[in-house]
Amino acid sequence: MNSSPSLFGSLRRQFHARLQQTIWGTTKENVPSNADKDSKASVRIAGYMLEETQERISRAFAQTSGKIFTEATLEFLSGTFSQLEHIRPGPWKFSVSQASIGIAAFHQYEHLATLEKLLEELEKSNSDSSLKNLRAMFAGGYLITPDIVIAREPISDEAINGNGKYILASEEKIAAYTPLRKVNSQTPILHASISCKWTLRSDRAQNARTEALNLIRNRKGNTPHIVVVTGEPLPSRLSSLALGTGDIDCVYHMALFELEAAINKSRDKDETSAEMFDTLVQGRRLRDISDLPFDLVI
Repeated sequence: MNSSPSLFGSLRRQFHARLQQTIWGTTKENVPSNADKDSKASVRIAGYMLEETQERISRAFAQTSGKIFTEATLEFLSGTFSQLEHIRPGPWKFSVSQASIGIAAFHQYEHLATLEKLLEELEKSNSDSSLKNLRAMFAGGYLITPDIVIAREPISDEAINGNGKYILASEEKIAAYTPLRKVNSQTPILHASISCKWTLRSDRAQNARTEALNLIRNRKGNTPHIVVVTGEPLPSRLSSLALGTGDIDCVYHMALFELEAAINKSRDKDETSAEMFDTLVQGRRLRDISDLPFDLVI
């Protein structure tokens, strides 16, 4: 007897459906759109993934695959995370394309905007080579623009005191610096930085690691969740980003279970990929997209 899917199961299917309407399928050259056409293993595994979703329609796909993948991921996360309000309540804000403001718009990193402004002023008034060296040390290193950010807005004392008299405005030395209180700061707190990579190549993987390390090193306050979402089919390329600890929390695959089934189908032809996939999953370095909203409420 077939039961109806759960809410999150339905949202996951809708996520896949949107991708299949835009960027995920088989090209007119009969190559899966998330595969590396020059890699037989990539084409084979990606093809089996599509078989698991029963999607083999050939079409021309959008060139802006990265942007579409990011937007679809944002829609899925905002839709699922909002359903967990009873577990992690709060005024949350989801946004994409932070190119105009970067991480300096958030409480843990707003000092970077001050530093950038100071460097600009010094450069205008002084052409000393030492300033150029200082600029070289910082330029492009910390002004990160994540693909997707989740931020928590500071809350009023009225909201904090919703169930009791926890804090008083007259008590100037109680909770006087926490950014959660709106009277202390009105700058949003960065809760999560999410990098979206439709596919992975070595340079793209290292770029995500660099961004993660900069988020960790340059913060003043708590470290946000730092994750990557991808549709890459090759375990060897997934491992280039997922293996190791200390920078990225975890890598999340858009279709982990479909990928697992695809790898099992090709296990006799590529045992190495199967072993690597098992290592990543069992080592808690690779999870499904449906795990991400739950992990974000931790």
